[in-house]
Parts: sequence; structure tokens; C-alpha cells
Amino acid sequence: MRARDEILEIMNFLEDFELEVETALDLATPDPYYKMATCLIRNHLEAKPVTPSSLTAAAGVPYATAVRRLNEMQQAGIIEQRPRTRTGKSFTLHPSAELIEQWLQMCGRIKRLAAKSFGGDVRETKTRDYYFGGSYIYGQSIQPPQVLPEPLALPGGLRILVHGDPTFMVMDALKRQFEQVIGVSIHQRAFSIDRLHEEALRNAQRKTSRYDIIAVDLPWIGEFATQGVLLPLDDVMDVDRLDPGDFHTAGWRATHWAGRPYGVPAQTTPELLFFRRDLFAEAGFEPPTTTDAVLRAAEKFHDPAQRRYGIAWNAARGTALGHQFMMTCADFGQPLLNLEEIAGGYDADHLDRADLHPTIDSDGALEAAEYLLALARFSPPDILSMSWYERVRPYAAGKIAMAYGYTLLAPYFELDPSSPAYGQTGYLPHPAGPRGTPVAPVGGYVLGIPSNLPEERCADAAEALIAFTSPEAQKLYVQNGSRTAPRYSVGADPEVSRLSPIFEAVDGMSWRDELQFWPRPPIPQISDIIKICGEEMHDMLRGIIGPREALKKAQARAEEAMKI
Repeated sequence: MRARDEILEIMNFLEDFELEVETALDLATPDPYYKMATCLIRNHLEAKPVTPSSLTAAAGVPYATAVRRLNEMQQAGIIEQRPRTRTGKSFTLHPSAELIEQWLQMCGRIKRLAAKSFGGDVRETKTRDYYFGGSYIYGQSIQPPQVLPEPLALPGGLRILVHGDPTFMVMDALKRQFEQVIGVSIHQRAFSIDRLHEEALRNAQRKTSRYDIIAVDLPWIGEFATQGVLLPLDDVMDVDRLDPGDFHTAGWRATHWAGRPYGVPAQTTPELLFFRRDLFAEAGFEPPTTTDAVLRAAEKFHDPAQRRYGIAWNAARGTALGHQFMMTCADFGQPLLNLEEIAGGYDADHLDRADLHPTIDSDGALEAAEYLLALARFSPPDILSMSWYERVRPYAAGKIAMAYGYTLLAPYFELDPSSPAYGQTGYLPHPAGPRGTPVAPVGGYVLGIPSNLPEERCADAAEALIAFTSPEAQKLYVQNGSRTAPRYSVGADPEVSRLSPIFEAVDGMSWRDELQFWPRPPIPQISDIIKICGEEMHDMLRGIIGPREALKKAQARAEEAMKI
């Protein structure tokens, strides 16, 4: 059973139980704290907004009493509010990380109490499994993908453009199985990240798309939406069929532009800090949760004479370093645009506005630049040419104690028993700088439908999109080597969770609101800005210019890119 569904089932039981008590005892009175907390948690799980008026209505007590109780809950820090508009006059309410954690613990206790008091051997009968928590304790696994009732009508087969990373290579390896599912042949082309971007834009200029489905890096959503590269999903399908609430919240929100979804998460792969638990234990070091702790550990493990180094990260010129710099700025609490601060970070849901401008030349970005300079002292000698894969391979080989890396790259050591990092890797969100909080910047790809796809192919392309991103399909990817799980249900599947600690770790980060996409806000000019940052920071790392000059140059170039 899905973790989200499990909690909702427990909530349904508690609500039914409360109703029975209130019905049986005429003197029973509603508990507004409990009712409002339940309303918040339920809507959080279902990705539905909650307003103050809807929450007070759910309290079950007179309006004035409900307002007082709501204020008390906000003062206690268990309810947070986020602005819906730039003025902040309208806002939505959300459960705090503390309230979510309390509910998770309570659900666990209720399961145990129910099983202990009533369940006995909860596996004995289906009836007993359904009642008293048995079904929650013995979760059901997601079943393999089922063939579609009717084969897709796509002459020439399904054509897909993807990124050449481990997850999409797993999809390619499973091509025959998915051909059986959808009933037509599959033709997949894979490119590097920069070439994928170029080919997607080139394809958009063609009269007719060569592809039925294309993979889109999350930061490109704004560019592809405003340039008409992608169709809005709600133009070609019933979006509810995707079960949006099952996707990691940040991963699903990042697919939107101007309130409309343009893709379905195929990978939700945050960039984390990988670290060798065995080496840290031997050295008596705690897992590093701050940037200062990372630097201390990197210095401790850095031993160039033995060809062992402290840390690896993206420092190759251009796109790779640009991504790393933007995410490092987030570690220090600094967005690269003038985003509005909200609970959990910054508002990246409303980027279709005219007043956005770069904030690269800032104190927070300076701290980030100086941190990268400090990291370089404890990095491999070829750090300035390291990008996505190059930073993880030496980590897998045991030459590096820590590495910033996306979860999709974990198979390099998780599936290799000969790797010194095999079974010895810990996963953390980005450690925070003095003014920041831990953040796991969301990366990965979504699958979308090109806007110039012939109309007669759109409906079947949408069916294929649903099939490829279903829980059944994504579980299959994991079982065959992928380490990305965009859906809560997949990460909570007992067979999946046993394969890697990554899934539980990422689910926890999502629940704690550490999974964020604001570090790389998907504005139309983001690709240019990423490249600009990657070039100027590279000159800084090479010693050609200083940090402040690098930031000033990047700021000026970014302003030009945004036509400010």
C-alpha cells in the first residue's frame, strides 16, 4: 500500500471513529485543533490548497472559536502560511514539518495499538487484514505493468527523445516489455544534456515533430512552455489520471508554468551529498550537515600523496558548473532571482512575471563562490573538468570520501559489490551555510508531448506517457537499476525500499520540505544564465578573476540575457 494512501486510510478510520463517539454521546464536543490538523494533513497529501476560511469551516465549532484556535496553532508553529499573490494579502495554509512528523509518528502508533489490541495474527484472513491495521503492516507491493486494453494506434511506432542517463537506459533495456504493454514498437534516441536541449528546440522548428514524447530537464520548463515547444498536458489528457498527489510535491510543481502542467515526472532525482559512512565512523566524524563541516571533513580525508581526495563536484566549465553554483547559492539561502521568500524557501511557482531580475551579485552568492574556492583545495587535480559522471566514478572507486551527486548516479556504486562505497554510502541534503537551511535541489527529467505533434497521434502519445510514468512502470525501472522514484507509492513499496536507502531518505526530505526546485528557477532564460554562471565561476576557479569580479560579470551578462 502507498505510504500516502496508508496515512489517508488511518485518517478515514479516525474520522469514522470520532463520528461514532460524537453520535453515541450527546455531550461530546468537536476538537477544533484535531479537526483542523486533520484537514491540513489530508489536503497536503492530496496536493490541494487550504485557505483560512476553509480551515475554520472544518473546525466544527463556531467561527470566532475556530479563528482563535487557528491563531493559537499558528503561534505554536504547527501551521505555516504561504502567499498566493505578490501582495501577500491572499495566502494558503500548510502543515509545518513538526506537525507532519507528529502525524507520521501517531499513525505508526495507531497501527501498532490496533494490531496489538484487535489484530492478533493480522495475516490470518483478508477481513482481519482490512480492519485493525493489518493491511498497513503488511503492505501490498505494486504489481507489474499490465498491457493496455487496446494497442496504441501509432503508425511507425512510438518515437521518444531522451537523455542518456542510467534511468533512461534502463527504459531502453526494457523496451521489449513496454512494447508488449503499449502494443507498438518503440524507437528511442538518447543525447547528452546540451545536445538534448538543442535537438528539442530544433525539433520544435520542424513542421511536424519527429518525436511523440520528449524528455525535458526541469529547468527548461519555462523556456519550452513560452516558446511553444510543449503542449500543456491538460490539452491532451485528463491530468487526474496521473494521480498528481502521488508525485513528490516539488517534482510535480516544477512541471508547471503559469499554473498548467507541461510534463510528467519520469525522474525526480535531487542532488545530495554522498559520503562514506565507514570512513566518517573511523575518523569519529558526524555526518556533515553544514558547509563548514563539509570543509573540515574534506580536509581530513584529503591525501593527494595516496591519490585520495576529500570531495568531488561539478566544476567543468559551462552547464555543469553553472548548475553546481546555483545549487550552492541555495545552500547559503540565496536565490539567483528576486524570488519572494515563503515558508520552506522561495516562491518559484509564479515565474511568469515581468519584474524578475538576477541577484547573482549578492552577499549570499559571494559566500557560495568562496565555498567553491575552498572545496577546490580538497578536490582531485582534474576537478575543473569534472561533470555529472566524472564526479561519481572516482567516488565509486574509493578515491574520494564525499561527492555531490544526483541520486540517478547512485547505481555506479550501489550495484557494484566491488566498490568500496557499496553499502557504505550515506545520503544527505545539501549541507547548509550560516544563513541557509538544508536543501535537496530537485533535478531530473519530465516527459512531455511536442506541440507540433500531429493531432491524430496526441491521444495515443498521452496514453504512452501515462503508461511510462505509472507506479507499475517506475517500480520496474528501480528493480532494473534506476535509483529515482518520482512517486511516493514507489518509494514506499516494500520491494523497492529494500533495494536502496535512497528511497526512504528522499521521501523523508520531501516530507520535511527539503526537496525544492527554486534553486534552479525554470524561467525561459535559465539555460543561458546557467551557462553564464558556469563560465564566470570557472574563470574564478582558475584564478583568472576574483570572486566579486566573477559575480559582477555574471550579473551583467544575466541582465543582458533577461533584457533588463
